[in-house]
Amino acid sequence: MSSSSSSSKGEKDRKRSTVSSAFGYKWATTEVVDGTSVTKLSIDERYEVTKVIGSGAYGLVCAGQDTKTGAKVAIKKIKRAFTDIVDAKRILRELRLLQQVKHENIIQLIDVMGSPPGKPFEDIYIVTNQMETDLARVVRSKQALMNEHIQYFLYQILRAVLFMHSAGIIHRDLKPGNLLVNQNCDLRICDFGLARGVAAGEKEGAEAAKGDEKELLTEYVVTRWYRAPEVMLSSQEYAKGIDIWAVGCIFAELLGRKTLLPGTDYINQVNQMIDLLGTPDKEDLAFVSNARAKKYIESLPAKPGADLKAKFPNAPPEALDLLKKLLKFNPAKRATAHEALRHPYLAHLHDPSDEPTLDKPFDFEYEK
Repeated sequence: MSSSSSSSKGEKDRKRSTVSSAFGYKWATTEVVDGTSVTKLSIDERYEVTKVIGSGAYGLVCAGQDTKTGAKVAIKKIKRAFTDIVDAKRILRELRLLQQVKHENIIQLIDVMGSPPGKPFEDIYIVTNQMETDLARVVRSKQALMNEHIQYFLYQILRAVLFMHSAGIIHRDLKPGNLLVNQNCDLRICDFGLARGVAAGEKEGAEAAKGDEKELLTEYVVTRWYRAPEVMLSSQEYAKGIDIWAVGCIFAELLGRKTLLPGTDYINQVNQMIDLLGTPDKEDLAFVSNARAKKYIESLPAKPGADLKAKFPNAPPEALDLLKKLLKFNPAKRATAHEALRHPYLAHLHDPSDEPTLDKPFDFEYEK
């Protein structure tokens, strides 16, 4: 399978001026062109920038090479990283997590640089391993996806989720755009800025959720399509199952080549969940603490749920069975990553000796 990586947005300016040598770095300034704008990168001269591969309000991402190791890298410049407290917390959270969490299916943090000596400490440069594209682009592309591709992608996602959950880490923002892939179909999860910690058997409650209202509002806008029922219905308690729900949505997106639940607003999102799964019974609504949300769902006419075979006619029975287990309305009935990896659909890939976990939870004490 060939990747659907984006084309170059700019050419490298080969003029590089050395700034100084400090903090173990030999600083150099490189100018890169992104459309009509020119951006200066002040980074260690060991990293040679080749082209711009992405840009946004945060800054830009460049493809490059580590001249010492020969490895291809991605260099992300975050402009004015500390201007907004919520953004700063997300950046620092991700950096701390990636410094300590090492896994084949999680993006690897190679280097972090601030502004060079003599400059205001405003920008941050994050160097990671380079991946050609992301799963969102693959889904939207005309590239054929065989069942074997889907199995391999899903297996790698679950392998990473198993590892994260064993460390007490909930990603909270799993979606195709945060799943990076290369031309060999290798996959790595990125963007841990919304990650939270939860101990085994515990749920993250309202206290943590109320801590960053602006952050949660931002999260809602970005990730509504992949939000689990327990988050949509404001139960104020959520755990590892919210990642599993997102994995189910991503799995369905690979099977159908389109978003499973593209809700246009809050009510429409809830309605689409019910159209897909059917009307939940009292047992499956027991976890919902929002009285208005529960009353609304109970007022709806009973629905049987969608016929998944008709919705995904090319999917094998084992795939649909696993999908049902990942997309349970009640989080207590949803499969875990451990259980999903042992499902017959992934039997030929499953290898307990090559699905690492962590015995010691990641320390989120610094958040408190």
